[in-house]
Amino acid sequence: MMSRNLIVIGGGAGGPSAAAEAKRSDPTLEVTIIEQGENVSYAA
Repeated sequence: MMSRNLIVIGGGAGGPSAAAEAKRSDPTLEVTIIEQGENVSYAA
């Protein structure tokens, strides 16, 4: 089976939220977040 990858551009509030939702929908999905700055937005 071919692995599925998701690349999210941007670490603002929307990027990590979309990545988390995609990972919840498909736990086998490989997720990569690319952010230009040093920090990525997240909520604990």
